[in-house]
Amino acid sequence: MRTDRTAQGTWSRVAVVHDWLYTIGGAERVLAGLLRCLPGADVYALFDVLSPEDRHRIGYEQSHTSFLQRMPGIKGHHRAYLPLMPIAIEQLDLSGYDLVVSSSFAVAKGVLTGPDQLHISYVHSPMRYAWDLQHQYLRESGLQRGVKSVLARAVLHGTRIWDVRTAHGVDAYVTNSHFVARRIRKIYGHDAEVIYPPVAVPSSLRRVTKDRFFIAASRLVPYKNMHLIVEAFRLLPQEQLLVVGAGPELHRLQALSGPNVTLLGHVPDAELHRLLAVSRALIFAAEEDFGIVMAEAHGQGTPVIALGRGGAREIVMIDGPAPTGLFFEEASPRAIAAAVHRFVVEEHRFLPQNCHRNALRFGTERFDATFAAYVRTCCATFEVGYPMLDDAAD
Repeated sequence: MRTDRTAQGTWSRVAVVHDWLYTIGGAERVLAGLLRCLPGADVYALFDVLSPEDRHRIGYEQSHTSFLQRMPGIKGHHRAYLPLMPIAIEQLDLSGYDLVVSSSFAVAKGVLTGPDQLHISYVHSPMRYAWDLQHQYLRESGLQRGVKSVLARAVLHGTRIWDVRTAHGVDAYVTNSHFVARRIRKIYGHDAEVIYPPVAVPSSLRRVTKDRFFIAASRLVPYKNMHLIVEAFRLLPQEQLLVVGAGPELHRLQALSGPNVTLLGHVPDAELHRLLAVSRALIFAAEEDFGIVMAEAHGQGTPVIALGRGGAREIVMIDGPAPTGLFFEEASPRAIAAAVHRFVVEEHRFLPQNCHRNALRFGTERFDATFAAYVRTCCATFEVGYPMLDDAAD
């Protein structure tokens, strides 16, 4: 906890609260950005099972956790503890901090803060499984009928009540896209500042020779719709597809894959960027809150063929003199296959330099500067000292 004295008085005591830490995905990249902007902040989470190497990648050494850290099976079966998470997040004692920044895709925004504490919440999304994706969640979990279904619906109902009640404990909302900002406005009744997530975009575009394959990259979970992309390439036997990612859908994709589809599993970030750079286009079929991999593809000079919903509409440019991709309007194999056919005809329009230039809007430096400025403004409004301001005064 920061207690150093400076020319402007006492450091702000800062806590950053993340839902849980068991893998590094888009939310954890944002967490890394928050910690860059808030040097020395203490990290809190419901549970933390990351390796020391992954913690170092994010930017912290140790975290403070809830009682869920000690629950059996928490690493591999944490979703079984969803009913306990609202209670667990409220047990984190943050009373000693002046500034609390929550990084929330589930319950982190529900931490308890007092009237003299500033709480800024970067909401990646309100809990999708409890709100507009409830029916999809129940269907994919096999909970559409029976006693378990009734219990699950009761738990989700209580979760929604809790989620709305805790919305009033946040002083300022930030989110990753205008798409999610609309969801926040509808569910919580608050406006949110849109600050796009930090994306690793090279400062200049390297020259590469494009290969003949298309690529799809994401976690292999049902809502990412990777199975639809794989099925689409059964209708495109003359085209090649690489699938990058790991997850519970792997066996299903293996069963669906034809000879023109290659499943690579998980690959390191550097290899993913190399594959994105040499691929013809990234194919993305999920309705995503933002979709960092689409911006990463653009950063490598690669166009995107995407479902025209959610964050894709804020990343991919389909109109004007410098298009960076195209959309399909229905999440189905036939719609994806038709979009690939259209891309092949129009491929000459999607220039690598235009893709790269578009991606610069989402670079890491842009996130750090924008979020730091936003926190400065909030701290000035609420009369809370800000560490980077104090650094400048030294």
